[in-house]
Amino acid sequence: MTTALFEPAAPDLYAVRTSAPGPDGALPLTDRMLREAPSGEIFGLSQNVGMGADPARSADPPALVLSTQGGMRDAEGRPLALGYHTGHYELGTIASVVARELTGAGLLPFAGFVSDPCDGRSQGTTAMFDSLPYRNDAAIVMRRLVRSLPGRVATVGIATCDKGLPAMMMALAGTGDRAAVLVPGGVTLPPEHGEDAGTVQTLGARYVHRLISLEEAAQLGCVACASPGGGCQFLGTAASAQVVGEALGMAVGHSALAPSGEPVWLEGGVRAARAAAAMAAAGATLHDVLGQDSVHNAMVVHAAFGGSTNLLLHIPAIAHAAGLRRPTQQDWLEVSRATPRIVSVLPNGPVHHPTVRAYLAGGVPEVMLHLRRLGLLRGSARTVEGTTLDERLDAWEASERRTRFREVLSTRGIDPDDVVLSPERAAEWGVRRTVAFPRGSLAPEGSVVKTTAIDPSRFDADGVLRFTGPARVFTSEKSAVAAVKEDRIRGGDVIVLLGCGPLGTGMEETYQLTSALRHLPIGKEVVLLTDARFSGVSTGACIGHVGPEALAGGPIGKVREGDRIRVEIDTGSLTGSIDLVGTADEELSPEQAEALLARRGPAPGLAPDAALPDDTRLWAALQQASGGTWGGCVYDVEALLPLLGSSRSSTATTAPPTSTTPSPA
Repeated sequence: MTTALFEPAAPDLYAVRTSAPGPDGALPLTDRMLREAPSGEIFGLSQNVGMGADPARSADPPALVLSTQGGMRDAEGRPLALGYHTGHYELGTIASVVARELTGAGLLPFAGFVSDPCDGRSQGTTAMFDSLPYRNDAAIVMRRLVRSLPGRVATVGIATCDKGLPAMMMALAGTGDRAAVLVPGGVTLPPEHGEDAGTVQTLGARYVHRLISLEEAAQLGCVACASPGGGCQFLGTAASAQVVGEALGMAVGHSALAPSGEPVWLEGGVRAARAAAAMAAAGATLHDVLGQDSVHNAMVVHAAFGGSTNLLLHIPAIAHAAGLRRPTQQDWLEVSRATPRIVSVLPNGPVHHPTVRAYLAGGVPEVMLHLRRLGLLRGSARTVEGTTLDERLDAWEASERRTRFREVLSTRGIDPDDVVLSPERAAEWGVRRTVAFPRGSLAPEGSVVKTTAIDPSRFDADGVLRFTGPARVFTSEKSAVAAVKEDRIRGGDVIVLLGCGPLGTGMEETYQLTSALRHLPIGKEVVLLTDARFSGVSTGACIGHVGPEALAGGPIGKVREGDRIRVEIDTGSLTGSIDLVGTADEELSPEQAEALLARRGPAPGLAPDAALPDDTRLWAALQQASGGTWGGCVYDVEALLPLLGSSRSSTATTAPPTSTTPSPA
């Protein structure tokens, strides 16, 4: 029976060549190259020609096309192997456009790939333990790939989704000594009839509560991703990161949120390649583009869009990679107070437009026109087109492109000024600012809540949410979700989800829980506190990033079932408080509550998840020593080397680092 192991699987397997004639022609070598060039540079030309490059062009200046592409398609676009998600499935198409354009500019394109996972696919599974740590690891691998093409004159990075795109921006920022341009991977189209990709992630919770039938769930789930490429149709982490990449000046204007697979999406690849070639020809670098003004502008645009709270992790990480100062909680608070939210899209509304409509309404440059009029932007910041931000916005304001795309939306019965609002209209509609930063006895290092995600009826007339309720304590998302599905959560409860920060689960994203609450009648009557993070599409009074995290000794880890917790969120000052005010048996003064928390040990069952990989445990320890959650969960070499007992710090031979570990506001 074992003889079948070596039965031929192909009829021509014995027709084996042992040599080949090799490519025609000759390498464009010179006397100087042979005398002075590293052997790797010359061998690289042999490799180039061996892969099919024209020998005459094999020494053209190299340019790297680096993407997060996943999956394989045949010549007709049919799947040979699926990707992890639509966000990276079509990227090979736009990468081909970029490569052809670089070739036409006299450069020799190379392609590299670092694929990425899907946070939607990972929800509620142990795959989420690798989600945020993946970002750091991928950025390292990407940077190594960039540096492994030492003769490159430019890099074009293409990425779309929650972790791959922040990793790409970190990689480009960390190798910014050459020309580099970001291509945001765009958005998938919504179905003509059905639900968006965020809403369908609640099918299970709605089904068990008899809000939809089995047949409805099957149909809605089938049509949700209506086109094969692009990030989800809502302003979650993927879309927010695309917006931030353009606001940083790393991407060409009006490229974030383009509909994947459409001609305008491919055109963005052409413009990006041309910008990269022009930067290389001019000797410009990404370091010329990225500065503190760029970071400021990105934070302002994030606030104006109502972006995902995950960008509070990613923008500091990008700044750190570029050698810039990381924004602190106080920076975020000041920007959030100053910046009105003026974009009406999923999931925040007030009208739930899909993100493709935000693109057609003018996207990032249209939003920035309003912000510039308010004096919130730093217009001298540079862009990859070689202009200042002010020059880019002047060109956009007068462009046919702006007029024509807004007309496309108007002809479909949508007023573009109802998608990208003027600040005056946003105020008339009562649109609230994006995030607030509660502190208190249970969050002494702070926390974050997306105020736009809270039902307006929960706020008093003065714009303050005031909520006091009993704690329902859980030490895993699975147990909390089970309680919701089994009707064990009541209106007025405070769900306290512990041990889900970096040390416990890799700071998992808890959308399975928040989405279940969103679509259930009790959802707006419940508050959630956790040291985990949230999906950008999460809604409700969900307070995350609570610090210190429970497993680092944070007081949130000492809450007991039935404790009375008071939560206040002020949409005016964008501050708030999270305080222990009693036990199940008695009220407590602030002094009594502080003393009780000091006496208590950790909550029963509080421990790192047993399935937490060693890779993630290492990530958690390194980021904790590098500034932690509010520092962007990065690896800060200058902070780590002394802790590791290194006898020789790199600061002995380099300038002091410009990135600083943030202090709490």
